[in-house]
Formats: sequence, C-alpha cells, structure tokens
Amino acid sequence: MKNIVAVSSKNELATFIDFPHELYKNDSNYVPELFIAQRDLLTTHPFHKHSSLQCFLLYDGNQVIGRITAILNNSHNAMNNASDGFFGFFDCINDQESANLLLNTAADWLKDKGVKNKIMGPVNFSTNESCGLLIEGFDSPPVVMMPYNASYYPSLLEGWGLTKQVDLIAWRFTGDNYDDRSVKLMDRLQDRLKRNDITIRKVNMKNFKQEAASLREVYNKAWDKNTGFVPLNDEEFDYQAKDLKLVLDPDFCLVAEHEGKLVGFGAAIPDMNQIQIKIKKGRLLPTGIFKLLFGKKKVTGIRILLLGVVDGYRKMGIEACIYGGIIKAYRAKGLKYAEASWTLEHNDLVNNAIIAIKGDPYKKYRIYEKTI
Repeated sequence: MKNIVAVSSKNELATFIDFPHELYKNDSNYVPELFIAQRDLLTTHPFHKHSSLQCFLLYDGNQVIGRITAILNNSHNAMNNASDGFFGFFDCINDQESANLLLNTAADWLKDKGVKNKIMGPVNFSTNESCGLLIEGFDSPPVVMMPYNASYYPSLLEGWGLTKQVDLIAWRFTGDNYDDRSVKLMDRLQDRLKRNDITIRKVNMKNFKQEAASLREVYNKAWDKNTGFVPLNDEEFDYQAKDLKLVLDPDFCLVAEHEGKLVGFGAAIPDMNQIQIKIKKGRLLPTGIFKLLFGKKKVTGIRILLLGVVDGYRKMGIEACIYGGIIKAYRAKGLKYAEASWTLEHNDLVNNAIIAIKGDPYKKYRIYEKTI
C-alpha cells in the first residue's frame, strides 16, 4: 500500500535526505550530497524568510520509494508577475504510478497555496541553486553542485505530462580540445579590451567583502534576463559567497573592470565531487571531513559555475577572455579538465564564446513545465 507523508520531524527530514543513497547504491556515478549542507538548505537557508516549501516522502509499506519537494518561490512570482510553483529534490523508483503520486502531491500543495499557472522543475528553490534533470551524459559522475539522476527519470516526468521549458548545457574542456588558436584568439580579444580601457584581473581576496558586494550587483544585472532567474538579496548572496570563499582560488575568479567599476566576472571552484563521491552517505563525521580537507589538493578538475557581463559590455569579447583566462590557469596548474556549467541552450553569445575556445557540450539538463 503506497502512501505519501509530509515531512515534519527531524527523523523524517533525515530519511528524506538519505533516500537517494539507497536508490543509487549500485550506481558508480552517484555522488552523495553532504548531509549537513542539504539539511541547512532545507531548513535555514535565507530562502525560507520570504518563501516556503514542503517535503514529501512516498512509502510502499515501510519502505521509502520516492521523494519530492513542492516549492513556492515568492521572489520569482513577484519579479515575473506570475503565479507559478516549482518542484525539486525529486527521486523515485522506476515506476510511473509512484512518480505520478509524488508530482500530483506537489501540484496539489502548490494549488492550495494559491498557484494558478504552472509547475516547473526540477529546481531546488531557483536557478541560483541546483536545477535541471540530466537527459544526456549519463556515463560520468556530475561535477560539484550539479545534479544527477537515473536515465529513466525523463520518461517519468514526461509520463506525468511535463514538457520541455528549456535545456541547459554543460561544456567540458580537456588538454585535447584546447589549442594554440584559442590562445591567439584570446590574446587578440585582450588587446581589444585594453583599447577600450577594460581590464581583466583576479578577485582581491584580501578585500573580499567589498568585492563580494560589487559581484552581487553584477550578478543580479548580468543574469536578470535569463530564464527562471531570481535576483539574490544581500543575505542570500552572502550565504553562497561564504561557502564559495572556502574553496575559491583567486586564479579561478576573474573580474572585468571598466574605469574602476566591475562590469563582469567569472568564477570556478575545485570539483570536490571527486572527494565527495567517497564519503559514505554524505556524512562528514567521523572520517568524511578529513577526506574533504586532505583531498582538496588531489582534485584534478574545476567547474566554471559563474560567468556574466552586464548589458552594454557584451559582444566585446569579455566572456571569452574570462573563460580563456580560467582555462589557462587550470592548464598551468596541471589539472586534467574543466567543466563550464551551465549555459542556456539559446544563449548564443556565451555558447559561441565557449565554442571558440573548444568547449565540448558533453552533458545536457532540462527544466520541465506543466500547466496546473
């Protein structure tokens, strides 16, 4: 007998967070999320001060067979003058009836909250956090802060009636697809930027607080036209910046400046999933924290997770120069790969900049939608 339970206790929340570990126990590409990070995301993240969510568990008898979170993002609806809802944290056995129960429950919760238009997902709060369903590229583990799911998930979502809203692309760089022509292209673009009094420099870690304030302003301006984007308030940006600072290497965080004002930036972080994949059930204690601390030096790849340029400074080559500068740094450090993720499929400006320096579109993710 299948039944849905609304998560309301600490034990139920722990069961909710841990369910994917059992579901993917035989999948060598699965990377467990850190328990403490998932718990904080679902309980203490600044998102909860302006919006709401409800986690659900699906049981078959005493066995958990699925989970989902219904998400009401009030900032998204206010910004877009919309009445939409999201679903996220979706995991399920390969059974259409079970998937339907989960998705129907999320949709009903959202309708009870006044949502009148559509449900979108998987999105874990907004596109500022983990989002998208993997639809291509199941042959390798995800990089840090990117989602992962079984190959049968698309058919479950589409079987419920969800349709494509937009696809997100992950690009891979290795020593084999980065050549001298790319270097020469970046050098020419750098010369052009200098003639326009635009400089590319490393982030100033000694003055990180002030830098972060400028980065937030650029972030909210540069991404404001992106599908699903919701601007970050001060507290939300600081929450994310605090975590990123712990692993940030200034060689991998470059800013574009015009007459002393930031007009663009890009940032990459070590692919800590190389270490996290070895941490049982995402628990830092008793030994997981040592694997993270001592494993960082052994990480051989990075993820370029942010790149944006404010309107008025696009189509000047800033995007390609920032990407190229980060790729140069990763090669100089002897790393094996870099992933740039994600970009919107229709963002020709950024995608063409990545193609120009030999990026390989090796994974694809999809955000779905359905009128409810």
